[in-house]
Amino acid sequence: MKSLPTLAAVLAAGLTLAGCVSAVENKEDMLSAAGFVPKPATTPAQVASLKSLPPHKFSMQTKNGKTIYIYPDPTVCNCLYVGGQSDFQQYQQMMYKQHLANEQEMAAMINQDIVDDNYDWGVWGPPWWGPPGTVVIW
Repeated sequence: MKSLPTLAAVLAAGLTLAGCVSAVENKEDMLSAAGFVPKPATTPAQVASLKSLPPHKFSMQTKNGKTIYIYPDPTVCNCLYVGGQSDFQQYQQMMYKQHLANEQEMAAMINQDIVDDNYDWGVWGPPWWGPPGTVVIW
């Protein structure tokens, strides 16, 4: 029986890791769609430089008077995503729209649960039921 909790912990860790990798891959798809260009680390010096940067975090640099954004990914593509100001703004807009869509989906799911006819309110009944003209406050 001791192996069951261990198996559950291993499965939970695996699912969590898979979710993290999936989230990173989704982010990188959005980076590419926004115009960021992946630069693979092909030399030992590039690999060392990539590992010296905070992984999966944006950094801003100025090069030749232009602002560039870099996003190091040592885990999925072993590359450095590079983009300009407009690419970064496009990425931010895409992330905002994705966040908004996720919130709307969650709200729709919650609302569906509340009005679902199969929901068992037990002895209380739905919160909108009560004597005519009264408001039921929980």
